[in-house]
Order: sequence, then C-alpha cells, then structure tokens
Amino acid sequence: MDRVTSFAQAAERHLDDVYGYLAWFTGDRFVAEDLAGETFERALRLWHRYDPARGSARTWLCQVARTVALDHFRSERRRTRREQLAAVPERFEERIAEGLSSALESALCALTAGEREVIALRVVLELDAATTARVLGISSTNCTTRLNRALKKLEEALDVAA
Repeated sequence: MDRVTSFAQAAERHLDDVYGYLAWFTGDRFVAEDLAGETFERALRLWHRYDPARGSARTWLCQVARTVALDHFRSERRRTRREQLAAVPERFEERIAEGLSSALESALCALTAGEREVIALRVVLELDAATTARVLGISSTNCTTRLNRALKKLEEALDVAA
C-alpha cells in the first residue's frame, strides 16, 4: 500500500515513476525532466487536495503529471502555430529508453503519445486497468481497449521490421 504522510515522502517515493511515465508519454527525456519538475511544483501547491481515500499518491501524482504534459502539448501547439511562418522547427530525436532494440524503439516512436501513455502506465509502471483509467480519465473498458490496440500496433510494427 502507498502510505505516505507528507508531500516530501510522496515526491521521494514516486519521482522515478512520474519521470518514467512522462518520458514514455512525451517520447523525449529532456522534456520529461522539465515536465517532472513542473509536476512536482504543481503537486506541492495542490497537495492539500490529495485524498488518500480516492487513490494512492502515485496515482494522484501521475494524474497531475498527465495534466502538466497535456498543458505542455497545448502550449507547444500554440507556439508552433505562431512560429510556423518564421522558421521550420528542427526535430531532435532522443532515445525513449536505454537498452531497447532499435526496432522496438522505432516501433514505439511510431505510436501516438496516447498509445505510448497507456503502455507506460499499464506495462512499464504496472498500474492496474482501474488505476490507469482513473489517471487517463476514461473507463476501465476503454483503457483495456486502448492498451490492446496499442500493443497490436506495436506487434505489427515489430513484425514488419523483422
């Protein structure tokens, strides 16, 4: 059970989980580092709203991280639209996770952020369907369906690469 009595305990215990989730969700470790910092800043301000009866600190922090990441994506879209006429942005591809085969890494990069997100929560962080659904704000059935579709796309991409 995730028994924490303070924000400091929650942050220390779940920093790696939040960072890992954000790295998989964004596909960029540098962005994930920035977003993890912003997540914990926001979580500190909102800690008074955390209710252990509604879920674990880990789940709550992942929900905050998801909100921070979605806010980031929205602001990036707005920034990109503003800068579109001025310059073509360069794209730097950073490895999603160390130790993955190039075929798996390519297949993961081909997935959408939402597909990587559900895989990160269910497979990497090993959250159950109900907890993952709560983080994503969807039903457990929808969560399971999304995971199955994402894994099927990943499997198909790996079969093509083989």
